[in-house]
Amino acid sequence: MPELSNCPKCDRLFVKSLRTVCEGCHHEVEMMFEKVYMFIRKRENRTAAMHEVTEATGVEETQITQFIREGRLHLAQFPNLAYACEKCGSYIREGRICSSCKGELRSGLDRSAQESAFQKRKEARQNRSATYHSIRVDKKE
Repeated sequence: MPELSNCPKCDRLFVKSLRTVCEGCHHEVEMMFEKVYMFIRKRENRTAAMHEVTEATGVEETQITQFIREGRLHLAQFPNLAYACEKCGSYIREGRICSSCKGELRSGLDRSAQESAFQKRKEARQNRSATYHSIRVDKKE
């Protein structure tokens, strides 16, 4: 259902339905996309890196990255085009973070799961009632 909202780019009031920005900003984004797309479609520019595309078109790297994430630019056609990992900043071609950062996150999650399992076992041991055994010794007289 449409709702009244402020544009995140220009702060103008607009009816938010299918688009997340106002009509003026949407038109501006489309013009940026056309500029980037026309630049990298040229045969001599297909091997351009992200900084070269940014310098040639004047479109910010974050906006080009957004086009890639939206699926509007397919990196399979452009071998040198990559964007920064959100965690470490190294250049990647898919996803949000690089493989080494994924590995760090996985190991951190695994470590956390192991610690949580250890704590549960420890609490379970503490909650058990203590059992005492005595040895019966028969005295011979």
